[in-house]
Amino acid sequence: MKPGLFALTGGPGAGKTTLVRALEARGLTCVPETARAIIREHGGRPPLPRFAALMLDRDLARFQETEGPALFDRSLVDAWATHRTPEGERAVREYRYNRIAFVAPPWREIYVQDAERDQTWDEAIASHELCARAYADAGYDLVELPLSDVETRAAFVLGRMGL
Repeated sequence: MKPGLFALTGGPGAGKTTLVRALEARGLTCVPETARAIIREHGGRPPLPRFAALMLDRDLARFQETEGPALFDRSLVDAWATHRTPEGERAVREYRYNRIAFVAPPWREIYVQDAERDQTWDEAIASHELCARAYADAGYDLVELPLSDVETRAAFVLGRMGL
């Protein structure tokens, strides 16, 4: 377990990336989401089993190379949530982040689609529920972010991280 590593999860369009940028500006080490990079590299989303395997491999490597304190914009738990394989389950059980995981709840007022976020609002809610369930199944305590401005959210996360 690496107690200085924290995970941030939630469905698409809930303000995670904006929060990560604000925390980086405050000096916190933040590990970017792997899914968007994979989508860009492949010119679109690869088929699900391959996509989940690529995310899991990258997220595992990032876990191993990162020292805390740090916040991960999604983690290997999210990759496992996308496609629950025995390999993913082993990784989730063996490579542990801090027991607290932050979750950005669906937030309709800020949700927008873009070239890499093609999910509908209903799909975004389903993704949120899928990720939250995976973190709970993996034994993490989810701490919901407030629906507030980014500076308030950043202060909330840093406070819960003890920074």
